Amino acid sequence: MRFIIFAILLAFPFLEIAVLIELSQRYGWWVLVYLVIIGYLGLQLIRSEKDLMAARMFQQMGAGSNPVAAMFSTARNMFAGVLLLIPGVISDVLAVVLLLIPSRTPGVGATGNKHSAYGRASANDEVIEGEFTEVNDSKPADNVVHLPRKD
Repeated sequence: MRFIIFAILLAFPFLEIAVLIELSQRYGWWVLVYLVIIGYLGLQLIRSEKDLMAARMFQQMGAGSNPVAAMFSTARNMFAGVLLLIPGVISDVLAVVLLLIPSRTPGVGATGNKHSAYGRASANDEVIEGEFTEVNDSKPADNVVHLPRKD
């Protein structure tokens, strides 16, 4: 098992270089533009995850749940950002697969079923619809029943 993992890790850079050489022979300098843009997107992903990490942790703690799930979600997204920074198409495909895996923890500001961002049920979780008619006190309507006030 260790040998298989070692062989994959050893073959990965050579495979990345072979794919980059093939693509650069086929598409020319557009591959360089692709690598620069993808590297920039990976850097932005790492920066945004770094900024959101504390907010996700506090959201999970405020909801009374375990913040470890938020840490794993952030770590997964940061690892995908590092994979985007590595020049190569295979690492970019792996990063996209990591980013497409759905997370169990909602993002910051996202709401779950009938819960607010803090995990508690909202005060007006049931909506009552209806119509109203404004009644002037000086001239009561025929179909309106006025109840006596308790002062």
